[in-house]
Amino acid sequence: MTSGDALKFAYWVPNVSGGLVVSKIEQRTDWSYEYNKQLAQLAENNGFEYALTQVRYIASYGAAYQHESTSFSLALLLATKRLKVIAAIHPGMWQPGVLAKFIASADQMSGGRAAINVVSGWFKDEFTKLGEPWLEHGERYRRSEEFIRYVREIWTSEHAEFNGDFYRLHDFDLKPKPVSTPEIFQGGNSSDARGMAGRVSDWYFANGNTPDGVAEQIRDVSDVAQVHGRSVRFGVNGFVVARDTEAEARDVLREIIDKADREAVEGFGAAVKQAGQSTSDKKGMWQDSEFADLVQYNDGFRTGLIGTPEQIAERIVEYKRRGVDLFLLGFLHYLEDVEYFGQKVLPIVRELEAADRERVG
Repeated sequence: MTSGDALKFAYWVPNVSGGLVVSKIEQRTDWSYEYNKQLAQLAENNGFEYALTQVRYIASYGAAYQHESTSFSLALLLATKRLKVIAAIHPGMWQPGVLAKFIASADQMSGGRAAINVVSGWFKDEFTKLGEPWLEHGERYRRSEEFIRYVREIWTSEHAEFNGDFYRLHDFDLKPKPVSTPEIFQGGNSSDARGMAGRVSDWYFANGNTPDGVAEQIRDVSDVAQVHGRSVRFGVNGFVVARDTEAEARDVLREIIDKADREAVEGFGAAVKQAGQSTSDKKGMWQDSEFADLVQYNDGFRTGLIGTPEQIAERIVEYKRRGVDLFLLGFLHYLEDVEYFGQKVLPIVRELEAADRERVG
């Protein structure tokens, strides 16, 4: 079923070093604030509505250096006029009331453009090296669900109350509240993640996958949401290599994989697969990812956004027809590639969307 709403586009903020592929190929992408400020302004002028700031606390798998996500998100919000910036955060690292206060202030300062992506955690060392407990898979998602219920309660109620196993609130009135309740995103592929999204999240991010694979996740989450009288919107991760010819694009992809940092990719693969091993149904993220998939650390190659502007636009709209509302995109050379996407790919996407609406109408 094709939605009448125009697809939305987000980009991964390169606030960690190493770019968006774990490869020794040249990436004309910089993790500095000055570069990211220029990128954010360019992106909002080339059709991007959202940016997602990554959360990493220590060096890992090609990301030797990292800027903290919430402070970086606020800086980008203040440097832009329309862009909504999603700060990735870890329950277990934040007391939820303190995080809610920070985001409320950021939302006020930006005129209602702050959002969060709740990351339940896959990198055990980030928790244990900071002296925080590493919970089992299902418990991490139970904690995240409580975290979301808590922050939504404190953002919307003048007498906030919450009693959970992990968090509690007692007659709390947060002032100032956000301009409007910030959107809450989450990722995950397991049954725990899908159930949580259906019950509490506004948006569900799927790792890169085929149209059929993403459609299956959409059905699962939507079924849970329907039971709870809710609706959830859906995003999918993709890595874009758009060039004037398909051969050029395929050559770039081949070079990325040929020059992969094998040790880093294999280390990442081992860490993420360990994180999902405790799922009873083996539906954890990355469980069926091959080496080449993991070179882009959210399976972005699997979405198939490699080729000419026409090929990529047609592929994007194919996902929309399966229920995708948003694409979360990564690029090799951000400034050049984001502008190319906005100028060459996006107009074709809009033409195809208009043709679909006309057929349905």
